[in-house]
Amino acid sequence: MGATTQAQFLRFLEEDLDLSADSIAIALRRRDRDAGPLPMILWKYGFVTLEQLDRIYDWLESA
Repeated sequence: MGATTQAQFLRFLEEDLDLSADSIAIALRRRDRDAGPLPMILWKYGFVTLEQLDRIYDWLESA
């Protein structure tokens, strides 16, 4: 994912899914340790629901 797409994705998480910047920051730090894709880490730690996870993957597929 390029830098522009990454920025748009983070904006989508904050604006469309109403995730807090703190939740996203925690998930980004956990990604380094858990070595998984960010959407799965967000779900694993309870920051998003399954419905939101579906929306995330739909967004990523269209990006």
